[in-house]
Amino acid sequence: MESTLGAGPLLGIAAGAIALLLILIMGLRVHAFLALVTVSLLTAFATGIPPDSIIDVLLDGFGSTLGEVALLVGLGAMLGRLVEVSGGAQALTDSLIGKFGEKRAPLALGVASLIFGFPIFFDAGLVVMLPILFTVARRVGGGLLRYGLPVAGAFSVMHVFVPPHPGPVAAGELLGADIGIVVLLGLVVAIPTWYVTSYLFGLWAGRRWVLPVHDVLAGGPQAEHDENPPRTATVVWLLLLPLVLIFFNTGLDAARAAGLVSDDATWYNVVRTFGETPIALLITVFVATYVLGRRRGRGSDVIEKLLDSALGPVCAIILVTGAGGMFGGVLESSGIGGALADSLEGIGLPVIVAGFVIATALRVAQGSATVALITSASLVQPVVANGDYNSVQLAAIVLALSAGSVMASHVNDSGFWLVSKFFDMDVKTTLKTWTVLETLVGLMGFAIAGIAYAIA
Repeated sequence: MESTLGAGPLLGIAAGAIALLLILIMGLRVHAFLALVTVSLLTAFATGIPPDSIIDVLLDGFGSTLGEVALLVGLGAMLGRLVEVSGGAQALTDSLIGKFGEKRAPLALGVASLIFGFPIFFDAGLVVMLPILFTVARRVGGGLLRYGLPVAGAFSVMHVFVPPHPGPVAAGELLGADIGIVVLLGLVVAIPTWYVTSYLFGLWAGRRWVLPVHDVLAGGPQAEHDENPPRTATVVWLLLLPLVLIFFNTGLDAARAAGLVSDDATWYNVVRTFGETPIALLITVFVATYVLGRRRGRGSDVIEKLLDSALGPVCAIILVTGAGGMFGGVLESSGIGGALADSLEGIGLPVIVAGFVIATALRVAQGSATVALITSASLVQPVVANGDYNSVQLAAIVLALSAGSVMASHVNDSGFWLVSKFFDMDVKTTLKTWTVLETLVGLMGFAIAGIAYAIA
């Protein structure tokens, strides 16, 4: 289904499409959803995708993104609404501030997000933390970004650098790297990278762009909380429940890889289903409806209204995120990403540098960090296979590719729109904050990986 155009015209079309999208959204104030769908359609025609396949390409990109995001955002919003209205978010906020102090509240939230981000994906982790994040920002003040960027950045660095997340795992398997060493070196890369690029940069950006805390998870203005809120420990366990279920899958996968469990076993596949992120969140929502609802005297009709009120405000987020996935899908199907990779493959740089450059180019061209990482790993695999690299160097190459895959998050990245809409930022502000943060993550992550590669 790829276009027959050469690399030059394809790259020119990609640049023009991104420029048009920015003009529509930032200049003409066209709604992001309409702009993304329109530019996706025009790009598909311009790149020569067969007309009878265009709708399929658009729907595939839209549907595959929604399949990942819609369930997570919807279930996470329900969980956030229950935690917020019950007073649980306020209780946890009081506890965090009591232990760390108001001045270190962004640090406390960021460290908690690093821990939560070990087993859970970026979008799911961000949704789970949002009610806590919003409540702390309201309580302490100073604007949303001061707290939001350290939290979002924590989930991002863990997702891109540290197994069991799919990108580094797949790249590690393709390049023959030891996953255990990738985990250890990934943490060495992720933690200082987060501190500089997300925490310190978040504090600076929060002072420069003071954004109000909005009500996207509250179903409207702040609701009146229970006079007797749940204990902090109860809220922590609720937030940990989906993480425990998801992390349980990691143990099962390790057992399968060690030959202790057969992936053909029925019980293995049934149990593993409960650790999939959407199912883990679904279970957590049901537990929360009992613990924060029925057990505290709320009737079924009240709980139903609470959950229903959580979904309306996130519909726009879901649709815009899906449209961002549509745009990225068109860029991928058109062959733009492949053309860019082919033009960079033979430039003669050391494999760790070439891999980073190729991953960055793919990320900028088509948006998906996971696609950029896996594709770039496939492209450098023959070079790595024919080279003599020790286990640390192999892990460093994987992490260099990971760093490239997170660079320059912009309008073709569904994560860009997720952060933009959850934080209620316009495109210009998101480019100045989130795009810069992700680029800093990539540059610093690559620098640390490069140092490890050089001294190994």
